[in-house]
Amino acid sequence: MTADEGTGEAEEARGDFEAESAGDADAERARGLAAWTAARRKLSDGPVDGTVAGRLARLAREGAEVWDLDGSPDIYGDGIVAHLEERTAAALGCEAAAFFPTGTMAQQVALRCWAGRTGSPVVALHPMAHPERHERGALGRLSGLSTVHPTSEPRPPTAGEVRELEEPFGTLMLELPLREAGFVLPAWDELVAVTEAARERDAVVHFDGARLWECTAHFGRTLPEIAALADSVYVSFYKSLGGLSGAALAGPADFVAQTRAWRHRYGGQVFQQWPAALSALVGLERELPRLPGYAAHARAVAAALRAGLAEAGVPWFRIHPEEPHTHQFQVWLPYGADGLTEAGVRQAEEEGTVLFRVWDSPGAPGPPGTAMTEVTVGAPGLRWGAGEVRDALHGFLHRVPERGTAAGGPGS
Repeated sequence: MTADEGTGEAEEARGDFEAESAGDADAERARGLAAWTAARRKLSDGPVDGTVAGRLARLAREGAEVWDLDGSPDIYGDGIVAHLEERTAAALGCEAAAFFPTGTMAQQVALRCWAGRTGSPVVALHPMAHPERHERGALGRLSGLSTVHPTSEPRPPTAGEVRELEEPFGTLMLELPLREAGFVLPAWDELVAVTEAARERDAVVHFDGARLWECTAHFGRTLPEIAALADSVYVSFYKSLGGLSGAALAGPADFVAQTRAWRHRYGGQVFQQWPAALSALVGLERELPRLPGYAAHARAVAAALRAGLAEAGVPWFRIHPEEPHTHQFQVWLPYGADGLTEAGVRQAEEEGTVLFRVWDSPGAPGPPGTAMTEVTVGAPGLRWGAGEVRDALHGFLHRVPERGTAAGGPGS
Protein backbone atom coordinates (compact mmCIF):
# COMPACT_ATOMS: atom_id res chain seq x y z
CA MET A 1 0.00 0.00 0.00
CA THR A 2 1.36 3.40 -0.93
CA ALA A 3 1.42 6.34 1.47
CA ASP A 4 -1.23 8.06 -0.62
CA GLU A 5 -3.46 4.96 -0.47
CA GLY A 6 -3.01 4.77 3.30
CA THR A 7 -3.88 8.43 3.69
CA GLY A 8 -6.92 8.02 1.49
CA GLU A 9 -8.18 5.04 3.48
CA ALA A 10 -7.63 6.91 6.75
CA GLU A 11 -9.57 9.92 5.47
CA GLU A 12 -12.37 7.65 4.21
CA ALA A 13 -12.54 5.88 7.57
CA ARG A 14 -12.61 9.21 9.38
CA GLY A 15 -15.39 10.40 7.09
CA ASP A 16 -17.40 7.23 7.78
CA PHE A 17 -16.89 7.70 11.53
CA GLU A 18 -17.96 11.35 11.39
CA ALA A 19 -21.04 10.46 9.35
CA GLU A 20 -21.93 7.68 11.81
CA SER A 21 -21.39 10.05 14.75
CA ALA A 22 -23.59 12.66 13.13
CA GLY A 23 -26.25 10.02 12.53
CA ASP A 24 -26.11 8.93 16.15
CA ALA A 25 -26.40 12.53 17.30
CA ASP A 26 -29.41 13.09 15.05
CA ALA A 27 -31.06 9.94 16.38
CA GLU A 28 -30.49 10.99 20.00
CA ARG A 29 -31.83 14.47 19.29
CA ALA A 30 -34.97 12.97 17.70
CA ARG A 31 -35.36 10.65 20.70
CA GLY A 32 -35.13 13.57 23.10
CA LEU A 33 -37.61 15.69 21.17
CA ALA A 34 -40.09 12.81 21.06
CA ALA A 35 -39.76 12.23 24.80
CA TRP A 36 -40.10 15.89 25.71
CA THR A 37 -43.09 16.34 23.41
CA ALA A 38 -44.93 13.33 24.83
CA ALA A 39 -44.21 14.20 28.47
CA ARG A 40 -47.25 15.14 30.54
CA ARG A 41 -45.42 17.34 33.07
CA LYS A 42 -42.83 19.93 32.16
CA LEU A 43 -41.66 23.33 33.37
CA SER A 44 -42.11 24.88 29.94
CA ASP A 45 -42.99 23.97 26.39
CA GLY A 46 -39.87 23.66 24.27
CA PRO A 47 -39.56 25.83 21.16
CA VAL A 48 -39.75 22.79 18.85
CA ASP A 49 -41.98 20.48 20.90
CA GLY A 50 -44.91 18.94 19.05
CA THR A 51 -45.69 17.79 15.52
CA VAL A 52 -46.16 19.89 12.40
CA ALA A 53 -49.85 18.98 12.28
CA GLY A 54 -50.36 19.81 15.94
CA ARG A 55 -48.58 23.13 15.70
CA LEU A 56 -50.49 24.14 12.57
CA ALA A 57 -53.78 23.35 14.26
CA ARG A 58 -52.78 25.33 17.34
CA LEU A 59 -51.67 28.31 15.23
CA ALA A 60 -54.99 28.31 13.37
CA ARG A 61 -56.95 28.07 16.60
CA GLU A 62 -55.04 30.74 18.53
CA GLY A 63 -54.39 32.90 15.48
CA ALA A 64 -58.11 33.34 14.89
CA GLU A 65 -58.25 35.23 18.19
CA VAL A 66 -55.78 37.92 17.03
CA TRP A 67 -56.25 38.21 13.25
CA ASP A 68 -58.90 37.72 10.59
CA LEU A 69 -57.84 34.43 9.00
CA ASP A 70 -60.22 34.96 6.09
CA GLY A 71 -58.05 37.84 4.87
CA SER A 72 -55.23 37.64 2.34
CA PRO A 73 -51.66 36.60 3.22
CA ASP A 74 -48.99 39.27 3.36
CA ILE A 75 -46.92 40.12 0.30
CA TYR A 76 -43.43 41.49 0.96
CA GLY A 77 -44.35 42.73 4.42
CA ASP A 78 -47.80 44.29 4.10
CA GLY A 79 -50.99 43.16 5.82
CA ILE A 80 -50.37 41.11 8.93
CA VAL A 81 -46.62 41.85 8.95
CA ALA A 82 -47.24 45.61 8.85
CA HIS A 83 -49.76 45.22 11.66
CA LEU A 84 -47.21 43.30 13.73
CA GLU A 85 -44.68 46.08 13.19
CA GLU A 86 -47.18 48.68 14.42
CA ARG A 87 -48.11 46.53 17.40
CA THR A 88 -44.45 46.02 18.31
CA ALA A 89 -43.61 49.72 18.08
CA ALA A 90 -46.56 50.53 20.32
CA ALA A 91 -45.58 47.87 22.89
CA LEU A 92 -42.07 49.32 23.10
CA GLY A 93 -43.13 52.96 22.94
CA CYS A 94 -41.07 53.57 19.78
CA GLU A 95 -41.90 55.55 16.66
CA ALA A 96 -41.57 52.59 14.30
CA ALA A 97 -40.50 48.97 14.00
CA ALA A 98 -39.39 46.71 11.14
CA PHE A 99 -39.88 42.94 10.99
CA PHE A 100 -36.82 40.79 10.22
CA PRO A 101 -36.68 37.04 9.52
CA THR A 102 -33.84 36.57 12.04
CA GLY A 103 -32.37 38.42 14.97
CA THR A 104 -28.86 37.91 13.59
CA MET A 105 -29.79 39.89 10.49
CA ALA A 106 -31.63 42.53 12.50
CA GLN A 107 -28.69 43.27 14.78
CA GLN A 108 -26.12 43.31 12.02
CA VAL A 109 -28.26 45.80 10.13
CA ALA A 110 -28.80 47.97 13.22
CA LEU A 111 -25.11 48.12 14.10
CA ARG A 112 -24.15 48.77 10.49
CA CYS A 113 -26.61 51.66 10.25
CA TRP A 114 -25.37 53.20 13.50
CA ALA A 115 -21.79 52.92 12.30
CA GLY A 116 -22.69 54.94 9.25
CA ARG A 117 -24.51 57.55 11.30
CA THR A 118 -21.87 57.93 14.02
CA GLY A 119 -18.88 57.66 11.70
CA SER A 120 -17.36 54.97 13.91
CA PRO A 121 -17.12 51.28 12.92
CA VAL A 122 -16.38 50.25 16.52
CA VAL A 123 -19.03 48.54 18.66
CA ALA A 124 -18.55 48.15 22.41
CA LEU A 125 -20.20 44.99 23.67
CA HIS A 126 -19.70 42.06 26.02
CA PRO A 127 -17.53 39.18 24.77
CA MET A 128 -20.38 36.84 25.76
CA ALA A 129 -22.87 38.76 23.58
CA HIS A 130 -24.57 36.98 20.70
CA PRO A 131 -22.60 38.64 17.84
CA GLU A 132 -19.34 37.54 19.44
CA ARG A 133 -20.40 33.99 20.33
CA HIS A 134 -22.87 32.85 17.69
CA GLU A 135 -22.58 34.77 14.41
CA ARG A 136 -19.28 33.55 12.90
CA GLY A 137 -17.65 36.95 13.01
CA ALA A 138 -20.33 38.45 10.77
CA LEU A 139 -19.91 42.04 12.04
CA GLY A 140 -16.36 42.15 10.75
CA ARG A 141 -16.70 39.98 7.67
CA LEU A 142 -19.93 41.48 6.30
CA SER A 143 -19.91 45.05 7.57
CA GLY A 144 -16.28 45.83 8.36
CA LEU A 145 -17.12 46.57 11.99
CA SER A 146 -14.79 45.90 14.91
CA THR A 147 -15.58 45.29 18.56
CA VAL A 148 -14.17 46.26 21.93
CA HIS A 149 -15.10 44.86 25.33
CA PRO A 150 -15.77 47.06 28.37
CA THR A 151 -15.42 43.98 30.61
CA SER A 152 -14.86 40.25 30.42
CA GLU A 153 -16.58 39.55 33.73
CA PRO A 154 -19.69 37.34 33.44
CA ARG A 155 -22.08 40.24 34.08
CA PRO A 156 -23.21 43.40 32.28
CA PRO A 157 -20.63 46.21 32.08
CA THR A 158 -20.67 49.01 34.64
CA ALA A 159 -20.82 52.73 33.93
CA GLY A 160 -17.23 53.06 35.12
CA GLU A 161 -16.03 50.40 32.70
CA VAL A 162 -17.80 52.15 29.82
CA ARG A 163 -16.29 55.51 30.76
CA GLU A 164 -12.80 54.07 31.18
CA LEU A 165 -12.72 51.97 28.02
CA GLU A 166 -9.44 52.93 26.39
CA GLU A 167 -10.60 52.83 22.78
CA PRO A 168 -13.25 55.06 21.22
CA PHE A 169 -16.49 53.48 20.00
CA GLY A 170 -19.59 54.68 18.21
CA THR A 171 -22.19 52.24 19.55
CA LEU A 172 -22.65 50.53 22.91
CA MET A 173 -24.61 47.29 22.55
CA LEU A 174 -26.15 45.88 25.74
CA GLU A 175 -27.65 42.39 25.79
CA LEU A 176 -30.61 42.37 28.17
CA PRO A 177 -30.52 39.90 29.80
CA LEU A 178 -26.99 38.59 29.20
CA ARG A 179 -27.89 35.01 28.35
CA GLU A 180 -24.49 33.30 28.42
CA ALA A 181 -23.74 34.69 31.89
CA GLY A 182 -26.99 33.26 33.30
CA PHE A 183 -29.72 35.57 31.97
CA VAL A 184 -28.40 38.30 34.25
CA LEU A 185 -29.52 41.93 34.35
CA PRO A 186 -28.14 45.06 36.01
CA ALA A 187 -30.18 47.00 38.53
CA TRP A 188 -32.29 49.77 37.01
CA ASP A 189 -30.06 52.57 38.32
CA GLU A 190 -27.01 50.74 36.94
CA LEU A 191 -28.63 50.44 33.50
CA VAL A 192 -29.45 54.15 33.48
CA ALA A 193 -25.87 55.00 34.50
CA VAL A 194 -24.38 52.79 31.77
CA THR A 195 -26.45 54.42 29.02
CA GLU A 196 -25.53 57.86 30.34
CA ALA A 197 -21.83 56.90 30.34
CA ALA A 198 -22.08 55.87 26.69
CA ARG A 199 -23.63 59.17 25.70
CA GLU A 200 -20.93 61.04 27.60
CA ARG A 201 -18.61 59.44 25.06
CA ASP A 202 -20.83 60.56 22.14
CA ALA A 203 -21.94 56.98 21.48
CA VAL A 204 -25.41 55.66 20.73
CA VAL A 205 -26.97 52.79 22.66
CA HIS A 206 -28.49 49.68 21.09
CA PHE A 207 -30.30 47.07 23.19
CA ASP A 208 -29.99 43.43 22.19
CA GLY A 209 -33.39 42.73 23.68
CA ALA A 210 -34.01 39.24 22.33
CA ARG A 211 -35.51 38.53 25.75
CA LEU A 212 -36.35 42.12 26.69
CA TRP A 213 -40.00 41.13 27.04
CA GLU A 214 -39.27 39.33 30.31
CA CYS A 215 -37.24 42.12 31.98
CA THR A 216 -40.04 44.31 33.29
CA ALA A 217 -40.44 42.53 36.64
CA HIS A 218 -36.73 42.78 37.48
CA PHE A 219 -36.49 46.46 36.58
CA GLY A 220 -39.88 47.41 37.94
CA ARG A 221 -40.45 49.42 34.77
CA THR A 222 -42.66 49.16 31.69
CA LEU A 223 -41.32 48.14 28.29
CA PRO A 224 -41.55 51.73 26.95
CA GLU A 225 -39.58 52.99 29.96
CA ILE A 226 -36.86 50.41 29.36
CA ALA A 227 -36.72 50.95 25.59
CA ALA A 228 -36.55 54.73 26.07
CA LEU A 229 -33.02 54.35 27.45
CA ALA A 230 -31.76 53.12 24.07
CA ASP A 231 -31.52 54.64 20.60
CA SER A 232 -32.69 51.34 19.08
CA VAL A 233 -33.98 48.02 20.33
CA TYR A 234 -34.01 44.51 18.89
CA VAL A 235 -36.61 42.02 20.12
CA SER A 236 -37.22 38.37 19.25
CA PHE A 237 -40.62 36.83 18.68
CA TYR A 238 -39.72 33.20 19.33
CA LYS A 239 -37.72 33.72 22.52
CA SER A 240 -40.05 34.32 25.48
CA LEU A 241 -43.14 34.85 23.29
CA GLY A 242 -43.20 31.39 21.72
CA GLY A 243 -43.47 32.49 18.09
CA LEU A 244 -42.23 30.41 15.17
CA SER A 245 -39.41 32.78 14.23
CA GLY A 246 -38.67 36.40 13.44
CA ALA A 247 -37.52 39.57 15.12
CA ALA A 248 -38.00 43.33 14.99
CA LEU A 249 -35.90 46.46 15.18
CA ALA A 250 -37.57 49.42 16.83
CA GLY A 251 -36.54 53.07 17.17
CA PRO A 252 -36.87 56.44 15.46
CA ALA A 253 -38.84 56.38 12.22
CA ASP A 254 -35.95 57.57 10.04
CA PHE A 255 -33.61 54.96 11.50
CA VAL A 256 -36.14 52.16 10.99
CA ALA A 257 -36.67 53.30 7.38
CA GLN A 258 -32.92 52.97 6.83
CA THR A 259 -32.89 49.48 8.32
CA ARG A 260 -35.63 48.44 5.90
CA ALA A 261 -33.35 49.32 2.98
CA TRP A 262 -30.54 47.22 4.43
CA ARG A 263 -32.98 44.42 5.21
CA HIS A 264 -33.70 44.24 1.48
CA ARG A 265 -29.98 44.21 0.66
CA TYR A 266 -29.37 41.40 3.15
CA GLY A 267 -32.11 39.26 1.59
CA GLY A 268 -34.62 39.76 4.36
CA GLN A 269 -37.47 41.05 2.20
CA VAL A 270 -39.25 37.68 2.27
CA PHE A 271 -42.24 37.16 -0.04
CA GLN A 272 -44.63 35.82 2.62
CA GLN A 273 -44.09 35.68 6.37
CA TRP A 274 -47.64 35.38 7.68
CA PRO A 275 -47.09 32.18 9.76
CA ALA A 276 -44.27 33.81 11.73
CA ALA A 277 -46.15 37.10 12.02
CA LEU A 278 -49.34 35.37 13.15
CA SER A 279 -47.51 33.40 15.83
CA ALA A 280 -45.80 36.61 16.98
CA LEU A 281 -49.17 38.36 17.37
CA VAL A 282 -50.40 35.40 19.41
CA GLY A 283 -47.31 35.72 21.61
CA LEU A 284 -47.84 39.43 22.16
CA GLU A 285 -51.47 38.80 23.08
CA ARG A 286 -51.13 35.65 25.19
CA GLU A 287 -47.58 35.27 26.50
CA LEU A 288 -46.40 38.83 27.04
CA PRO A 289 -48.84 39.54 29.92
CA ARG A 290 -47.88 36.25 31.58
CA LEU A 291 -44.10 36.75 31.66
CA PRO A 292 -43.97 38.56 35.04
CA GLY A 293 -45.78 35.59 36.57
CA TYR A 294 -43.31 33.18 34.99
CA ALA A 295 -40.41 35.20 36.39
CA ALA A 296 -41.90 35.17 39.88
CA HIS A 297 -42.45 31.41 39.78
CA ALA A 298 -38.91 30.84 38.46
CA ARG A 299 -37.64 32.18 41.78
CA ALA A 300 -39.74 29.60 43.62
CA VAL A 301 -38.54 26.79 41.34
CA ALA A 302 -34.90 27.84 41.81
CA ALA A 303 -35.32 27.86 45.59
CA ALA A 304 -36.90 24.38 45.51
CA LEU A 305 -34.06 23.04 43.37
CA ARG A 306 -31.48 24.49 45.72
CA ALA A 307 -33.16 22.89 48.73
CA GLY A 308 -33.60 19.58 46.93
CA LEU A 309 -29.97 19.39 45.80
CA ALA A 310 -28.79 20.11 49.32
CA GLU A 311 -31.11 17.45 50.75
CA ALA A 312 -29.87 14.93 48.17
CA GLY A 313 -26.28 15.47 49.28
CA VAL A 314 -24.99 16.57 45.90
CA PRO A 315 -21.42 17.63 46.80
CA TRP A 316 -21.31 20.70 44.57
CA PHE A 317 -23.99 22.56 42.66
CA ARG A 318 -24.85 26.06 41.56
CA ILE A 319 -28.13 27.81 40.81
CA HIS A 320 -27.27 30.98 38.92
CA PRO A 321 -28.41 33.60 39.60
CA GLU A 322 -29.36 32.46 43.10
CA GLU A 323 -32.57 34.43 42.62
CA PRO A 324 -33.33 34.44 38.86
CA HIS A 325 -33.65 37.84 37.20
CA THR A 326 -36.09 36.51 34.58
CA HIS A 327 -37.98 33.26 34.04
CA GLN A 328 -34.74 31.57 32.95
CA PHE A 329 -31.65 30.57 34.93
CA GLN A 330 -28.72 28.14 34.98
CA VAL A 331 -28.21 24.94 36.97
CA TRP A 332 -24.68 23.51 37.38
CA LEU A 333 -23.95 19.95 38.56
CA PRO A 334 -20.70 17.98 39.04
CA TYR A 335 -21.40 15.23 36.49
CA GLY A 336 -20.81 14.66 32.79
CA ALA A 337 -23.07 16.47 30.36
CA ASP A 338 -23.95 13.38 28.30
CA GLY A 339 -25.01 11.42 31.38
CA LEU A 340 -27.16 14.29 32.64
CA THR A 341 -28.87 14.71 29.27
CA GLU A 342 -29.51 10.97 29.11
CA ALA A 343 -30.97 11.02 32.63
CA GLY A 344 -33.40 13.75 31.60
CA VAL A 345 -34.51 11.89 28.47
CA ARG A 346 -35.03 8.67 30.44
CA GLN A 347 -37.09 10.53 33.03
CA ALA A 348 -39.28 11.96 30.26
CA GLU A 349 -39.69 8.52 28.67
CA GLU A 350 -40.29 6.59 31.91
CA GLU A 351 -42.13 9.12 34.09
CA GLY A 352 -43.52 11.57 31.57
CA THR A 353 -41.73 14.36 33.46
CA VAL A 354 -39.35 16.97 32.04
CA LEU A 355 -37.28 18.84 34.60
CA PHE A 356 -34.07 19.37 32.61
CA ARG A 357 -33.35 19.04 28.91
CA VAL A 358 -29.92 19.40 27.26
CA TRP A 359 -26.75 19.78 29.33
CA ASP A 360 -23.42 21.21 28.19
CA SER A 361 -19.88 21.41 29.59
CA PRO A 362 -18.99 25.07 28.89
CA GLY A 363 -16.22 25.45 31.50
CA ALA A 364 -16.18 28.71 33.49
CA PRO A 365 -17.83 29.80 35.72
CA GLY A 366 -18.06 26.19 36.92
CA PRO A 367 -15.10 24.07 38.05
CA PRO A 368 -13.69 21.30 35.81
CA GLY A 369 -15.89 18.25 35.50
CA THR A 370 -19.16 20.13 35.77
CA ALA A 371 -22.04 20.62 33.36
CA MET A 372 -24.70 23.29 32.97
CA THR A 373 -28.27 23.45 31.72
CA GLU A 374 -30.68 26.34 31.26
CA VAL A 375 -34.06 26.14 32.97
CA THR A 376 -37.09 27.99 31.61
CA VAL A 377 -40.29 28.33 33.61
CA GLY A 378 -43.37 28.81 31.45
CA ALA A 379 -47.11 28.23 31.69
CA PRO A 380 -46.88 24.46 32.41
CA GLY A 381 -44.45 25.13 35.26
CA LEU A 382 -46.92 27.30 37.14
CA ARG A 383 -48.61 24.08 38.27
CA TRP A 384 -45.42 22.88 39.97
CA GLY A 385 -45.13 23.53 43.70
CA ALA A 386 -41.96 23.04 45.73
CA GLY A 387 -42.89 19.40 46.43
CA GLU A 388 -43.33 18.62 42.73
CA VAL A 389 -39.96 20.19 41.95
CA ARG A 390 -38.18 18.14 44.64
CA ASP A 391 -39.91 14.92 43.54
CA ALA A 392 -38.90 15.52 39.92
CA LEU A 393 -35.35 16.32 41.02
CA HIS A 394 -35.16 13.07 43.01
CA GLY A 395 -36.31 11.10 39.98
CA PHE A 396 -33.75 12.84 37.81
CA LEU A 397 -30.80 12.33 40.18
CA HIS A 398 -31.72 8.66 40.58
CA ARG A 399 -31.02 8.23 36.84
CA VAL A 400 -27.68 10.10 36.74
CA PRO A 401 -25.04 7.42 35.96
CA GLU A 402 -22.09 9.36 37.41
CA ARG A 403 -23.64 10.05 40.78
CA GLY A 404 -20.89 10.05 43.39
CA THR A 405 -18.01 10.97 41.03
CA ALA A 406 -18.27 14.69 41.68
CA ALA A 407 -15.89 17.60 41.51
CA GLY A 408 -16.29 18.42 45.20
CA GLY A 409 -16.85 21.72 46.96
CA PRO A 410 -19.77 23.32 48.76
CA GLY A 411 -23.23 23.73 47.27
CA SER A 412 -24.36 27.25 46.41
